[in-house]
Formats: sequence, C-alpha cells, structure tokens
Amino acid sequence: MQRLKSPSLELVLLEKDDDEERVAKVRDCEAIIAAATPLTRRTIEAAPRLRFVQHQGVGYHDTVDVPALIERGVRLAVSTAGTIGVAEHAVMLALAAARRLTFADPELRRGQWHANSLRPVSIELAGKTVGYVGMGRIGQAAAERFRGFQTRGLYSDPNVRLPPEREAALGLEPASLERILREADIVTLHLPLTSETRNLIGRDELALMKPNSILINTARGGIVNEAALVEALKAGRPGAAGVDVFEMEPMPADHPLATLPNTVLTPHIAAGTWDSFVGKMDSVLSNIEAFFDGRPLQNEIVLRST
Repeated sequence: MQRLKSPSLELVLLEKDDDEERVAKVRDCEAIIAAATPLTRRTIEAAPRLRFVQHQGVGYHDTVDVPALIERGVRLAVSTAGTIGVAEHAVMLALAAARRLTFADPELRRGQWHANSLRPVSIELAGKTVGYVGMGRIGQAAAERFRGFQTRGLYSDPNVRLPPEREAALGLEPASLERILREADIVTLHLPLTSETRNLIGRDELALMKPNSILINTARGGIVNEAALVEALKAGRPGAAGVDVFEMEPMPADHPLATLPNTVLTPHIAAGTWDSFVGKMDSVLSNIEAFFDGRPLQNEIVLRST
C-alpha cells in the first residue's frame, strides 16, 4: 500500500474515533480524509487551515457537510476505487436472487432437499433484460459484466447519455424509468441518495415490476422505500430482491426483509474488498500529495451553492 512520500506531509491518525478527539486533532490540518463517519460542520469549523477534503469513496452526499465546505471554499475529491467491487456485487446479488441461494443453502443444511420446488421461481440471466437506474461509472461497470451473461439493457439517467458506440457495445438502450420497471427482468440501482432520489422506488414503482423480476440495490438505502418493498415482495412483484444498503444501518436484526425467503441481504459490503481498499488508499494518498504539490486532482467534485 502506498504511503505519503513527501517528508513535509504528516498523517494525523485517530485513536478513539470520537468527536472530541476529531475536533481536537483537525485544528492544524490542511486536508482531511473522510469516510463513513460524518464530517460535520463542527469538525470543519474546528479546522481553520482546512483547504481540501478527500473522501475515501463516492458517497460524500451521505457523510460530508457540503454547504460548510462551500462557505469556506474547501475543495473536495472522491475515490472511485470501489467501482469494480460494487459492479461485481450487483451481479452476485442478481445471481443469488435468481436461484434463491439464501433460501436453498440454509434449507439444505437443515436436511431439506428442494431439488424441484425452486424450479418455478428460479431464472437464468441469459436472454433477460437488465434495467439500469443510473449510468455513471458503476452503472457502466455493472453493464459490462451483465453483458457477459448475454443480457440486453435499458438505462435511465438524467445526467448521462452514452455515445451510440458505447450503447451498442454494452447492448444498452436509453429508456424512461417507467419503461425500465415495466420491461426489465432485473432492475439494478446505481445512483446517489439525494432529495430527488429518496423513495424513488416506492409502492407505485414496485407495482409496475414484472412478477418474477428482481430488484438490486447496491447504491444507497433510502432510494427504495423498504416498507413498500416488503409488501411488494410478499405479493410477488418483484419476485426477489438483492439488497446491500438499508435505510437504517446497521440493519436491525428483526428487519422484515430478513424474514422473507426471496431476499438476499448483505451488510453494505459491495465496495468492501481488499483489492478496493488497497486501490482506494493509493488513490486517496496520491490525491493528497497532488493537492499539496499543486497538481490536478483526480475525481474532484465541483461544489456549487444551491
């Protein structure tokens, strides 16, 4: 793993990871590495020399007080090292949901042999339509991998229209969200949680999905209304769901989604591979050195006040 190479740069580490320690230690910092712990206005205001924030992932919307950065003119960049892990995880969830893996495995361990009873609800990916809601880096990486299973794709993204040659290579066609929900056998979400996307997939949207379809969420909890999803899964529309992110994290042990046989649940680990961690730290530290050297930053976010 890469380390800070410049002898003039000092990396300040936390021992307890609590707010009081954080506020005390940022006082002389010119750059902060942010991750899952919220970077609050209080912490930002406790760092009068702060000029740059480097987020370890792409989800700065969840953890960084962006208005506080804008007021101070602090620059912000993200790391995209988790792209492959999230894309692979989306495919894994789709495969597991398609074959009811999380039901079949524990049942077999209890001596129940469902050799034939799962056939009516098990599907193959080949020949299916995958609907991508969001077509940024992760959406495209997911499309590349689903394409290997001989799928076709529909995608919706108000901010992205791929070049025709890229659409052709990935077997993609732009479409409305409504069309995706009505036609796709697998709907996979790849967009941030914002005021516009919160509860984007609710009761009405879920009702549009095909009876044996699969919903995959590796994006953010809150994009899908979980209460509505529980009701929809019980009714069989969609037929199954693979979920890595939740409205409340950690997910409560008694969460209704955990009681359903047609769900595959993982604890927000889509980007949590060793490979992505090493790549993330390399990109984070390289960007910090680039900032202090006056070189261009990778994946800088252009912050604008609303």
